[in-house]
Amino acid sequence: MDFFSHLITGFGTALSPMNLLYCFIGVLLGTVIGLLPGLGSATGVALLLPLTLTLSPITALIMLAGIYYGAQYGATITSVLIATPGDSASVVTAIDGYPMARQGRAGPALAIGAVSSFVSGITSLILLMALAPVFASLALHFGPPEICALIVLGFTSIVGFSGTSRIKGLAMATFGVAITTIGLDPQSGSTRFTFGFINLFGGIGFLPVVIGLFAVAEVLHQVRSGKVEPIRTRFRDMILKREDWRRYRTTIFSSGLLGFFIGVLPGAGATLASFLGYDLARHFSKHKSEFGKGAIEGVAAPEAANSAAVNGSFVPTLTLGIPGSGTTAVLLGAFIVFGIQPGPLLFTNEPDLVWGLMASFFIGSVILLLLNLPLVPLFASILRFRYELIYPCILFLSFIGAYAIENRMWGVWLALAFGIIGYFMKRYDYPTAPLILGIVLGGMFEKTLIQTSSMGGGDLTIFLDRPIAMILFALAALILYGPRLSKAYRKIRKLSAKKA
Repeated sequence: MDFFSHLITGFGTALSPMNLLYCFIGVLLGTVIGLLPGLGSATGVALLLPLTLTLSPITALIMLAGIYYGAQYGATITSVLIATPGDSASVVTAIDGYPMARQGRAGPALAIGAVSSFVSGITSLILLMALAPVFASLALHFGPPEICALIVLGFTSIVGFSGTSRIKGLAMATFGVAITTIGLDPQSGSTRFTFGFINLFGGIGFLPVVIGLFAVAEVLHQVRSGKVEPIRTRFRDMILKREDWRRYRTTIFSSGLLGFFIGVLPGAGATLASFLGYDLARHFSKHKSEFGKGAIEGVAAPEAANSAAVNGSFVPTLTLGIPGSGTTAVLLGAFIVFGIQPGPLLFTNEPDLVWGLMASFFIGSVILLLLNLPLVPLFASILRFRYELIYPCILFLSFIGAYAIENRMWGVWLALAFGIIGYFMKRYDYPTAPLILGIVLGGMFEKTLIQTSSMGGGDLTIFLDRPIAMILFALAALILYGPRLSKAYRKIRKLSAKKA
């Protein structure tokens, strides 16, 4: 009964006119921030945090949370329309979202993104409200060894992103991991592969690489291909069909549940969740050949996983005081600024604030859907403009975004360099996704491996004493070698049947 009374109180708080207004403002600003390449939700929340200092704590947190999930959908729009992910978590959406747009199905792609985010967001919010303490205690069992094993499981998805050549996929993933070794050694603090160049001391930033590989490379590739005609889509082509819903409805729930679980784990983040959600959808899809070429599930899965991971990241933030992602780390700072201490006692000491904040997630999700779904045809109509006008705008936004990350030209040069690399990758059919996955997981793997080694006093057999880690390793081995073993088993059975 306490749960329902807290829920009613929370909705009463969130639905007050002032909180409702600032929730709308947060969602709107978040969508705009997500549209700008390179900013992302963490930067958007950090930039606008000072503007909330004059508000009450609950109103300020509702607005900042609205910016968080609003930015996720804004990033989806640019991923689908111009292959320019506005946020790291929307990188996977571009893999199938942009091909759908090129086929004249930008409307359905954007609608699928909005609906998937909404449905998985509402589902994960119910889990967040009902089971937050349970998931928080589960997250406590995930130390560096378990996170390291989870990252190894994430590496197995490289196979699904490799396209027609597994060798090329592995080569690109290795290149991505190699990129993460540039900069300062996380253990000793000494420099690696910097060649005395001071700009490399901080490593190679993720977002300039993504902007270069997707946006700049796509423009260079299309310019080389010759004149590209604008997409002439009709309004009825932008509407979701019943068949579309049948194809991706199970994907939303399966990838959403996986995304929520990944989001609960401190430090895992929505980017890893979107990759794993995509790979899960590909494994169980009846249309595997369409992935990477405009599969509906390829848009629904990462969007569902991404949205659920955002909500899941609030579990350790609210219940343990441990940020579940980069953006919740900034939000954790907002809690502290307002004199609120997240942790096990937060639900007892500040029930109105906690339940009001979680209720605002429901309201914000509805506002986000009602705000953006009617605008899908308008967003998609951007593709009707002549590409001689669109490409300069894409390059301008891309370089502005790359510059804004650190407010220096280094980001622009990185984006341009990786744009050229991405152009040659497209020309010679090298997949981009394994390279991105290598960059995402490489640094995390090294960090958790070092932490695990320290826990074991330099002895990695500590993994053998961690049942969850061993289960994850076994699952990774099953994904890699299961199909081969199954094929070999079928051959043996056929030979046995012939001999009999």
